[in-house]
Amino acid sequence: MMPATNQPVAQIVLDHPETATIFQRLTIDFCCHGHQRLEEACAESGYDANAVIRELEAAIAARKTPTDDPRALSTPALIDHIVNKHHAYLRTALPTVVGLAYKLATVHGVRDARLYELASMVRDLSDALLPHLDEEETTVFPAMRAESPDHAAIARILNEVESEHEQVGALLASIRRAANDYIEPEWACSTYRRLFSELVRLEADTLRHVHLENHVLAPRFGGLS
Repeated sequence: MMPATNQPVAQIVLDHPETATIFQRLTIDFCCHGHQRLEEACAESGYDANAVIRELEAAIAARKTPTDDPRALSTPALIDHIVNKHHAYLRTALPTVVGLAYKLATVHGVRDARLYELASMVRDLSDALLPHLDEEETTVFPAMRAESPDHAAIARILNEVESEHEQVGALLASIRRAANDYIEPEWACSTYRRLFSELVRLEADTLRHVHLENHVLAPRFGGLS
């Protein structure tokens, strides 16, 4: 079924994962505010909903192979996927992008003062995410894996987790603004280009990661839907 303007954005991404890239580029939040209907999200961002629908439909039509549906995974299998794919990626990627951001600010900050702000924001993102991953892996996920999970207790924990997701989403949006939507200046060097490429990839992976937790995993325990 093709997406409709009255569908929640998160639902569209669950049904058609290839649309996530479009929402990322348009900066339409399908994670923390994925409950918004497409028409509302487009209105807030200044887009014509019907034009966005056409772009989404083109991406769906272009898909050549089916994708696995995370909703079909058991809770332990879904957690393993999140930890092994998304958490593992962040633990490797975050130190890399922090180092690149500070290197770029050191070399080119005099020419573009925004690079100092960008480096600070990337550090803030790393400082927010790494403890969050640890907390999920040592507390949240083991509680979900229990033979008889305490759904009420987990739902209370998820309130804090979802608040941290909001913070991460806000940081990603701030980083994108500071990086001018990742449009490189004409004088960009190889470090500049690599940093922006890594940040776009990190943003994409984190958005998908948070989307899975908020809209597939959490609802099984009374969290976001």
